Amino acid sequence: MNNRIVSRRHFLRTVGLATLSVTAAGLYGRAQNPMHRPNILLILADDMGYSDLGCYGGEINTPHLDSLAEQGLQFTQFYNNAKCAPTRASVLTGLYHRRPPGPLLRENMVTLGEVLKQAGYQTALTGKWHLGSEPPRRPIDRGFDEYYGLMDGCCNYFDPAQPDPPFKGGRVRVFGHNDHRITEFPNDFYTTDAFTDHAIHTLKQFAGRTEPFFIHLCYTAPHYPLHAWPEDIAKYRGQYKMGWYELRRLRHQRQLEMGLIDPEWDLPKDDFRARNWDTADQDYEDLRMAVYAAMVDRMDQNIGRLLQALKESGEEENTLVLFLSDNGGCAEEPEGPDYPHPPGPKEYYTSVGPSWGWAQNTPFRRYKQWDNEGGIATPLIVRWPRVIQANTRTDQVGHIIDFMPTFLELARARYPKSFQGKAILPLEGKSLVPIVHGKKREGHEVLFWEFGGNRAVRVQQGKWKLVWDRTIEEWELYDIDTDRTEMHNLANNHPEQVRKMVSLYSQWADKVGVKL
Repeated sequence: MNNRIVSRRHFLRTVGLATLSVTAAGLYGRAQNPMHRPNILLILADDMGYSDLGCYGGEINTPHLDSLAEQGLQFTQFYNNAKCAPTRASVLTGLYHRRPPGPLLRENMVTLGEVLKQAGYQTALTGKWHLGSEPPRRPIDRGFDEYYGLMDGCCNYFDPAQPDPPFKGGRVRVFGHNDHRITEFPNDFYTTDAFTDHAIHTLKQFAGRTEPFFIHLCYTAPHYPLHAWPEDIAKYRGQYKMGWYELRRLRHQRQLEMGLIDPEWDLPKDDFRARNWDTADQDYEDLRMAVYAAMVDRMDQNIGRLLQALKESGEEENTLVLFLSDNGGCAEEPEGPDYPHPPGPKEYYTSVGPSWGWAQNTPFRRYKQWDNEGGIATPLIVRWPRVIQANTRTDQVGHIIDFMPTFLELARARYPKSFQGKAILPLEGKSLVPIVHGKKREGHEVLFWEFGGNRAVRVQQGKWKLVWDRTIEEWELYDIDTDRTEMHNLANNHPEQVRKMVSLYSQWADKVGVKL
């Protein structure tokens, strides 16, 4: 990449957009009637908990996402892969992520960018990529006409060129625009704002053409480091002096009042990594969660800007908008529990830690990396005016591998058996279109998860979920209908069910390269 300088406020003047070359594919060609082939705007948050949004029981101010939910459909049982990069690979390919050796994106996989581009869509990805920073694994190598953002997993929000601290390896992150690397950033730069600026500019360019568009906006917020504008932090300072246990109780109460969860599910009272609030540095902990809330708040503000731009473009009625998170709230604490510097400013590198990370996933157990519900359950909001009934919810089960077949069905495109001379792995997702139209779909017979030694398998046509927690090292069986918070292990009561599900998991693990 060549070095470039970009200002958030002056992005439109300094970088512009590359000339787009969109070629229609065979039978489908360009849309003769755009209402038959919607634009798609897929927004992905990073390390955001299940209960952080107001419409999922949270206290953080998220009016634009709450409004999106009121205008559309909320999923209560939608799943990701519990970790950043594996989720991104599955979102883009419609496949379970494959384990090393080899990259997450491979030659025998095809991306949403590649297939939708062939179907006549304009394609862009803005924000976090995390699937490779060198050819042939960059967004512009994998079907996206336009790319601007972070190639890596996380960075300094105010200065992405600033190296990571020593406890994170001192790495310099890769930030760029298409094939140009950006290494200097002005004082007014903030990634969440800049990603939105680029997405709005791209939307305006795309909306002026006859072809439909696919824009994938991937925020780094609210992934650590905890960086936020002072005015956003001030809104929440002092609001978290109640502590993480009380925060979970209050969020749980709101979820019950909203009818989001079953009152029969027991709320987990503790987590093995949660600390004693009474002995904590409560002022410091309040600040950590306040900065995190400010990051979610700022993301919501920016999504509001983007949705307003969509409305002004005249494309709102014909655009499918989706919002979700790549995994549950994060309990990682790379700086260690005794880090002496405050969260917020760009000079310091902090996280929320395991206690707040657990609370963010109310009412569920665990968090990012774990395959309990707290690690893999995500909010999913879907809006499509004139198609999706407003202010509705569904408890039908879905998974991020379902985006590929859903978008292809709406785009009237086919999933290829081969691409650029390479045989392509068969699609593993199933279309969500029946749910979008308010109907019942035939779901997956079985769903699987694995990351970092944690595992899970859920039988969709029954009530069972089998979980392997790497800190417990035994299979646990839960009746997910009556106990989605996974409080009552029934493995000893149903050993034959455990054996059947372990066999299913072993077959899947062999297929995707998981070593048991």
